[in-house]
Amino acid sequence: MADFQSQLLRGHLHSFEVLPKVFERARGPAPSAILPGMAEQPSIAIVGAGNLGSALAISLRDADFRIDAIITPARAASLARARGLASKIGSRVLAQVEGVQARILWICVPDSAIAQATASIASQFEGRGRVALHSSGVLSSDVLQPLRAKGASVAAVHPFMTFVRGSRPSLAGVPFAIEGDSRAVRLGRSIVHRLGGKPYAIAKKEKNAYHAWGTFASPLLTALLAATEQVAGLAGVSPREARQRVLPILLQTVRNYGEFGAPGGFSGPIERGDVATVQRHLEVLRRSPIPRQVYATLARSALEYLPAKNKTALKSLFDSANRSR
Repeated sequence: MADFQSQLLRGHLHSFEVLPKVFERARGPAPSAILPGMAEQPSIAIVGAGNLGSALAISLRDADFRIDAIITPARAASLARARGLASKIGSRVLAQVEGVQARILWICVPDSAIAQATASIASQFEGRGRVALHSSGVLSSDVLQPLRAKGASVAAVHPFMTFVRGSRPSLAGVPFAIEGDSRAVRLGRSIVHRLGGKPYAIAKKEKNAYHAWGTFASPLLTALLAATEQVAGLAGVSPREARQRVLPILLQTVRNYGEFGAPGGFSGPIERGDVATVQRHLEVLRRSPIPRQVYATLARSALEYLPAKNKTALKSLFDSANRSR
């Protein structure tokens, strides 16, 4: 933990560049991903060349898996991304699964496209002896039923990580939630181990809540940071300057959360019960209504889950702010 803390804060304004290295752990000899009935390291075909599919394909290549093909629709933008990815990993681009030799098919398209992609693949897919995976955090492995009906063993293998264009996070230390058929789950766990990740079992009924948790942890956190830029503007600070100046306190907050938990890492006027200061905040935020709503809602949440003084007076303030939207 001490090493984690020192790395997380080192460099202040350059700390986001350090973060992938912070979570990366040295890997020992990787366990084999070979399953009974597979005479050699299985090859993999990736369906989709978006942010997740691209990052996963490169990480798999770096872990010594052979990527047989990148499968993508025959649309100009999709083909261009797929060809760029294939050139990086020594693979090829196909518009359909016919001709794919890989024993593992890993579907990395958006959640809303998985069912349609699966139906299309199933029409030209021989599943006996093969494994089909998808990486949706919210859908269960049952969305791959058409491939299961063709003889494939199926599973959902979802990395608890964010993937954006221009960034390829390390998968070392990343939790992967896995559920599905036993054979596909065993293979999925073995692959995750080789990637340096941490596989764990999840029940199908838990996936909606699991995905909502991930949405709080990353995209909604980004939405909060976007709101902070609006508040910085009230203080005469540009969005670019705000992004740089906020890093030290933001990263220290993450460090405190990791070391002490949410209650121990909570500080500021709400924790102190400083009603007058909170009133000043709500007053100035009248000039920026959406961040004011965010402030009041999160502060109200803090009164429920975190230590704070003068809770009755603060609750009245926040309830009033929420009513005055």
